[in-house]
Amino acid sequence: MQSGKEKISNMASAAKEHVEVYKAKVEEKLEKAAARTEEEKKIAEERKKAKEAEAKKELHEAKARHAAEKLSHKQAHLRHHGHAAGHPTDHPLYGETAAATATAAAPVSGQNEPVVGTHGHHHGATAPTYPLGTQLQRNKRL
Repeated sequence: MQSGKEKISNMASAAKEHVEVYKAKVEEKLEKAAARTEEEKKIAEERKKAKEAEAKKELHEAKARHAAEKLSHKQAHLRHHGHAAGHPTDHPLYGETAAATATAAAPVSGQNEPVVGTHGHHHGATAPTYPLGTQLQRNKRL
């Protein structure tokens, strides 16, 4: 459901961006028609470019906001179904800092919490990511 909502929101933002770009082009044509010197025409063109860039920036910000909303909803859904705080999906949301998230989910004193990134399995021990007793596999085509 959230993927569909994100997609529709992105499409609406893209349509809005196209409208803003079109408006910028029309305004540029009007300014160029009213311009008397070559410098005024260049200024009109630069204004158009600035407005187009602003519209693109707003589009990308909206897409990032939509993705953050989707992630937020997904995380809330996972927490609702009994997943513990500190789970690997609990990354800071767009615009939040990791410190703010860490203080919000700080464990109650006296609880024995595993080291972050261990998922409660190794209790701080590091394990190799390659098979033990064998050499690293290489690409035979190189």
